[in-house]
Amino acid sequence: MIRKIIKIDEEKCNGCGACAAACHEGAIEMINGKAKLTREDYCDGLGDCLPACPVDAITFEEREAPAYNEAAVLASKMKKSDPLPCGCPGTASRAIKRESFVFPVSAPASSQLSQWPVQIKLVPVNAPYFENANLLVAADCTAFAYGNFHNEFIRNHITLIGCPKLDEGDYAEKLTAIIANNSIKSVTIVRMEVPCCGGIENAVKRALQASGKFIPWRVVTISTDGRISD
Repeated sequence: MIRKIIKIDEEKCNGCGACAAACHEGAIEMINGKAKLTREDYCDGLGDCLPACPVDAITFEEREAPAYNEAAVLASKMKKSDPLPCGCPGTASRAIKRESFVFPVSAPASSQLSQWPVQIKLVPVNAPYFENANLLVAADCTAFAYGNFHNEFIRNHITLIGCPKLDEGDYAEKLTAIIANNSIKSVTIVRMEVPCCGGIENAVKRALQASGKFIPWRVVTISTDGRISD
């Protein structure tokens, strides 16, 4: 049948995952850092995903497509709990055990942070601490999810944090300038496993490519229960 359905421009898509989180029907998935309409019969054509996209990569089109299958959508939702707006799994999908704990009083852990500010939007491009730095670019949720974040990631690194879902604009231009104008020795990207964190990984990769430099880099993914994913 001919009907209204969304169209995703992969060239414009920055991989933030906001559209996938906004799609209540589960028609959109993040694949290889790009949003894909994987279930045309799940798309109701209402376009809740359009205003969520920060780069206007989603539009409507009228074309041949399967009819919207509400029964299939409801069945899919019954198999898994609805995700939170950021893409994290809902609490209904986990058994929650409440217990009482007594925590011993101990000395506070030492902060490994060596510079300020840390927000990507606020750091100056030519700050002296970028010279010969090992750069850490992290989604801001990661430090809360992973208990030993300071010792394993911030230590001996210059730290930049951001949230591609909540911050306005794209980080790639700022990160390109930082990498291109300073002697960065390595780049570590730490992100959550949720789709919206794909935006920060994608921005760093584009910045590395645009800088024209060959710098060692790696990506570490933290699960929503605080583990480093394989």
